[in-house]
Amino acid sequence: MPRATEGLRVGGVVLAAGASRRMGPGRNKMLLELDGEPLARRAARRALAAGLTPVVVVLGHEADQVRAALAGLNCDCVFNPAFTGPTSESLHLGLRRLGPEAGAVVVMLGDMVRVSDDMLARLIAAGRESEAPLVVSRYGDVTAPPLLFRRALFDELLAWTGEGCGKAVVQRHRDSAYYLDWPAERLADVDTPEDFQRLTSGV
Repeated sequence: MPRATEGLRVGGVVLAAGASRRMGPGRNKMLLELDGEPLARRAARRALAAGLTPVVVVLGHEADQVRAALAGLNCDCVFNPAFTGPTSESLHLGLRRLGPEAGAVVVMLGDMVRVSDDMLARLIAAGRESEAPLVVSRYGDVTAPPLLFRRALFDELLAWTGEGCGKAVVQRHRDSAYYLDWPAERLADVDTPEDFQRLTSGV
């Protein structure tokens, strides 16, 4: 008998609004190019390739330039005027933009450059095959995005404030979560020029 969740529509929220303070003056990490592609576009393209729909990209710092980097992709952009504040504000804007059709959302960070469309597709599949309220990515002992939240948790996410991707909500429901394990190197992100140098040099 088919599970009720098999037809679950899963949207995506790409958090790409941060001020990139640790990159130094004049550098927006979302516009840095890896393999000839800006990081923001790379993340949104992978979200779309995985089958997330709709895909909402939350912009902030240098929003017009990042929006231009997304040209031609079927994603919806929303601007966070408080992009220097807690990440939760960007998440709230993304969730509200999804619309009522999405029964779940995958939240991802634009600077986690080793998250593949295959990883995102496996989150979607796990969300459809399991009745767990959330699907959590695990890298060794570390839990981190991308994360899938069912709509039943949206109100909790909207009530939460702070940094990260709903960490308090994940902790609250950790015992009933479905976990997907990934190699530790997939956890890499870009916060500093040194991070980006390591990625581009293959270290």
